[in-house]
Amino acid sequence: MIFSMTAFARCIHDGTAGRYTWEIRSVNHRYAETFLRMPEDFRSLESDLRASLLKRLNRGKIDCNLRVESKATLDKIKVNEGAARSVIDAARSIQKIAGTSAELDPFEVLKWPGVLDVESDDSDLISQEIRYAFEIALDQLVETRQREGEKLGQLVSDRCNGVADQISILRTRLPEIIQLTLERHQRRIEEYAQDFDKSRIEQECALLMQKLDIAEELDRLEAHLGEVRRVLKHGSPAGRRLDFLMQELNREANTVGSKSSHIDSSSASVELKVLIEQMREQIQNIE
Repeated sequence: MIFSMTAFARCIHDGTAGRYTWEIRSVNHRYAETFLRMPEDFRSLESDLRASLLKRLNRGKIDCNLRVESKATLDKIKVNEGAARSVIDAARSIQKIAGTSAELDPFEVLKWPGVLDVESDDSDLISQEIRYAFEIALDQLVETRQREGEKLGQLVSDRCNGVADQISILRTRLPEIIQLTLERHQRRIEEYAQDFDKSRIEQECALLMQKLDIAEELDRLEAHLGEVRRVLKHGSPAGRRLDFLMQELNREANTVGSKSSHIDSSSASVELKVLIEQMREQIQNIE
């Protein structure tokens, strides 16, 4: 089964400490590269979450973002009176030194670290809930990559059929093209060198036939095409192998074009290159 590297998933889960929202984005990349962004309180989960990602995704740049909306209630919020008095006393001392009599804002005191204590929920349970939400988002991402991969695989397969058609056209037309080219060259030679050695003409024509013969290139094109189909059938990870095969297909198509001596073979060569380039563009997104 072929997987795409481009996908997006979101999971919103209402848990013990609040609402957890996971967003995971993946785009094409040469290797597997992961980035996790989450509140500092949950950084201890990072290594486990990254391991889960890499078990299921072979390639791609994957960005994971966790937002936590706390639902802490007032009955869980306690004022640390000792810390508050210390902050107030320090503020008043500063006022005396500065010679100011501005009123002290109590809300500014509450912002000071340690003044407010919030009863913490069960940290193990919260970690389990965050992992659960992450796995749901990851499942969605993998499903999306699978759906997109099936479409990409079908597009590549359709282009393979187009390449096979062009190879068939070239094989059918090749004897006629070679014959027409030979006749044209024979006429030119006879026109400009009437006393030319006939055996030499035949020798030159034989050499020309060798140069025009693209049977080996067509055989290699068919072999590479068969390998592309095999890789698509085998499934992901396939992107790197397919990318290499596109290079080989393109090399053979270029050789066919360089040996072209007729408008039909030139047109087929151009069409081959177009189809191979279309495949290559799609393969850039395949895992």
